[in-house]
Amino acid sequence: MGISRDSLHKRRATGGKKKVWRKKRKYELGRQPANTKLSSNKTVRRVRVRGGNVKWRALRLDTGNFSWGSEAVTRKTRILDVVYNASNNELVRTQTLVKSAIIQVDAAPFKQWYLQHYGVDIGRKKKTTSKKDATEEGDAAATVAPEEAKKSSHVQRKIENRQKDRKLDAHIEEQFGGGRLLACISSRPGQCGRADGYILEGKELEFYMKKLQRKKGKGAGTA
Repeated sequence: MGISRDSLHKRRATGGKKKVWRKKRKYELGRQPANTKLSSNKTVRRVRVRGGNVKWRALRLDTGNFSWGSEAVTRKTRILDVVYNASNNELVRTQTLVKSAIIQVDAAPFKQWYLQHYGVDIGRKKKTTSKKDATEEGDAAATVAPEEAKKSSHVQRKIENRQKDRKLDAHIEEQFGGGRLLACISSRPGQCGRADGYILEGKELEFYMKKLQRKKGKGAGTA
């Protein structure tokens, strides 16, 4: 029969049935949802739509462009996991990529950029040996990373100037330690064939971290 968006097949407000007095129309058709899955086997279909236009229906994706707003930088990175969806828990269980889904992305491209831009290697795990070693290593990680390739004095000056305005959210730094960043999908994978979004920061990040913590607590309670 097909999915139809007309109101001819709907009942009246009184509960009575309507008489079907014309056939279905092409412009009233509906299409089934893409339900884009998180998978390394990338699959995107071309769909011809009204007016001869084209939509890209992503069926399976595992990468996307994500922007880090406060640093004004965008990097292509791997999507690792779907962790939260405000509308439907089933979409989390089935790892479905939809707009506004909260996901975890690989932190490596952003970590690499941060090292290059500020000369700081964030998220390095400190070895728990002696207190003295730990403090020394902590200082080294917090300040400038060891010079693997010698930088020119011009580049060093540039990095030093950037250091003055450098601010990093404690929650984001903590995530860099684990190698995964919480992000939100802002594109529509079933319409444009891409899963792009932004890294969560500030109040929004705190909000979703609380939600995830509560969800984790509930899971532990039921187990």
